[in-house]
Amino acid sequence: MPAHPVREIFLGFIRLHILYHARQEAVFGAWLMGDLRRRGYDVGPGTLYPTLHALERDGFLASRVDVVEGRRRRMYRTTKAGAQVLREGWRKAQTLLAEIGQGGV
Repeated sequence: MPAHPVREIFLGFIRLHILYHARQEAVFGAWLMGDLRRRGYDVGPGTLYPTLHALERDGFLASRVDVVEGRRRRMYRTTKAGAQVLREGWRKAQTLLAEIGQGGV
């Protein structure tokens, strides 16, 4: 059964958020979930972690494991390919926002 279309659209936004933050600094899943919630996305681990793994599998993120306070934490950074996707996504989002701004919603 295909995913709900609205969910698919929001997953695209979430992927761009992840690439953006992982380009700024190394990030981990729990931090990303909190940041996304503050921005209005209700993202749980069942959505976030498969998304992170897919972005890494596709070459847009790279990860390493750090030990923080005795606990393993997988940290993610955007790769060169991920940075290119982020730049292209930014350009397309700017175009879309300009169009929406002209026509109203």
